[in-house]
Amino acid sequence: MELFQKYPIEVQLEVLAELIDKAKGTEFGKKYGFEDIRSYEDFAARVPVAPYEEMEPYIERARLGEENVFWPTPIRWFAKSSGTTNAKSKFIPVSEESLEERHYTAAKDLLCIYLNNHPDSQLFTGKGLRLGGSKQLYKENGTAFGDLSAILIDNMPLWASISSTPNNRVSLMDDWETKLPAIVNDCIEENVTSMAGVPSWMMVLLDKVLEKTGKKHLLEVYFHGGVSFEPYNEQYKKLLPSDDFRYYEIYNASEGFFAAQDQSHSKDLLLMLNYGIFYEFIPMQTFGTAHQKIIPLSEVESGVNYAMVISSNAGLWRYMIGDTERFTSTRH
Repeated sequence: MELFQKYPIEVQLEVLAELIDKAKGTEFGKKYGFEDIRSYEDFAARVPVAPYEEMEPYIERARLGEENVFWPTPIRWFAKSSGTTNAKSKFIPVSEESLEERHYTAAKDLLCIYLNNHPDSQLFTGKGLRLGGSKQLYKENGTAFGDLSAILIDNMPLWASISSTPNNRVSLMDDWETKLPAIVNDCIEENVTSMAGVPSWMMVLLDKVLEKTGKKHLLEVYFHGGVSFEPYNEQYKKLLPSDDFRYYEIYNASEGFFAAQDQSHSKDLLLMLNYGIFYEFIPMQTFGTAHQKIIPLSEVESGVNYAMVISSNAGLWRYMIGDTERFTSTRH
């Protein structure tokens, strides 16, 4: 993290070069001449910016088991996301590389950030309460799709699995009405020191745990994301009134793990630049116009709203994820 904070542009260009080199033999790479791309300018000139609808034909072929379409290693998992403009669900490819180099690396980085900021932490004296999606993984044509959280839990490395609660069987239950009491029963005997999940559902679960046990265990931190935490802030303070309890925000989506809060005293998030994602941005004042401008990280400015465009180690190329961001600072 210190390296990419010191050399953000160089790290991003290195990520792009590695992505292009790895995918040059794919059908997508051959179509757009990845073999001959030598710079960001070449990449931007050759590869069109695409919403989900334009990537969908490639993704559907991969879902049917076809390989080497837009990424060289087999894509076995697809994160089912919310609907697009035509009201259909999106199926976001999740590669082995994106699991290892992005999501699981992010989990370790988040722990490192937290422990660096709080060297007196007792985090590892207990377990982390994880709250995953309430959908199962559905097998289809040799591939699987479901909530990203379910995919992450289903493939979780041993180091993460043994330090988490509830167990995988309970975490991957489909029916929420059955799942909620099962989670409560599985975790009430554990010493829980941290929580991770979406604020709305975590509040329901936490309420049930406190109702049944009356204990707050040794909870010291909540890693949250998915939605704004502001509407839940006061409710959590009532549930967990300790002044020592900490909140850390993350920016994670089906398309990638993008940013994390890296300072305890600031709610700003640090954009993670070395997770196999190359970032581009469209200033919102030009979005959708005849003069739409697309810029790399080196050209962003503070205080401007941007639509995010990513190329990733799961085979998304200049993909518009549908989110908007604003940089509070271009220096760390």
